[in-house]
Amino acid sequence: MSLRGKTALVTGSTSGIGLGIAHALAAEGCAIMLNGFGDTKEIETIRRDLANRYEVKVAHHPADVSKPEQIRAMIADTVSQLGPVDVLVNNAGIQHVAPIEQFPDDKWDAIIAINLSAAFHTTKAVLPTMRNRGWGRIVNIASAHGLVASEDKAGYVAAKHGLVGLTKVTALEAASSGITCNAICPGWVLTPLVERQIAARAGDFKLAIEQAKADLLKEKQKLLSFTTPEQIGAMIVFLCGENGATMTGAALSMDGGWVAQ
Repeated sequence: MSLRGKTALVTGSTSGIGLGIAHALAAEGCAIMLNGFGDTKEIETIRRDLANRYEVKVAHHPADVSKPEQIRAMIADTVSQLGPVDVLVNNAGIQHVAPIEQFPDDKWDAIIAINLSAAFHTTKAVLPTMRNRGWGRIVNIASAHGLVASEDKAGYVAAKHGLVGLTKVTALEAASSGITCNAICPGWVLTPLVERQIAARAGDFKLAIEQAKADLLKEKQKLLSFTTPEQIGAMIVFLCGENGATMTGAALSMDGGWVAQ
C-alpha cells in the first residue's frame, strides 16, 4: 500500500470512472473523499463498502462543482475529516450533443463550469498546501476529445481541450515543488451510462449486445475494446508512485488507437 497515509479527493466519484478510481486509490491505502450526486442511501452504502473493504477512512461531500464556493467548502471538509489533499483527481463531467447553432447557452455554460472551471478551482485550492508539504499528485480526466474533435460536441471538446492546457500549465508552475500534474485521455469507457447507450442502440437497430458494442467502438477506435474504470484507476496509482515521479504535463491516451489515426 504505497499511498498509505495519503488523502485523495476524487470529484464525480459516486459511480462510473470516478468510483473505479476511488477503489484503486483506497486499495493503495488512501483515505478517500467521494463527491457526487445520487441517492443518499446508495452513496452511504458505497462509502461504507470502500471503508470496510480497504480499511481506510472514506467520506462524501455533495458539492456541486460548478460552484466555486461549494468546491472550497468540500476541500475544507476534506481537510477537517481526512487531512490535507495529497491526491486530487478532477473527474466530474457532463455532456450535451448538438450542432453549434442549436447548442443551448445554458448547456455550454454548465459543461465549461463542470468539465473545466471546476478543475481550475480545485487545483487553485489544493496547490498551496501541496507546495508546503513538498508532495502532490493532480490527475485530470480529460478525453480523446481533449486531443481531437467530433461534430456536435462543441462544449465537451472545448472543455476537454482546455483541461489538457490547464494540465500543462499546472505541471510547469508546480514542477519544482514535488507536485506532478497529468491528464488521462480515455476513449470509450465501459461505465453504466455507456452500457445503457449500448442497450438502447441494440434495441433501436435490433442487434445483439456484442454487435452493438463493436459498432459503437469501431466508429472511433481501431482496437475494439473498452477501457475500464479499473484500468484508469491503475494508471493513476502508477502516476502517484515513484515510477511515475518524473511524468508531468502529459496527456496520456487510453483510447484504443482513437487519436493515432
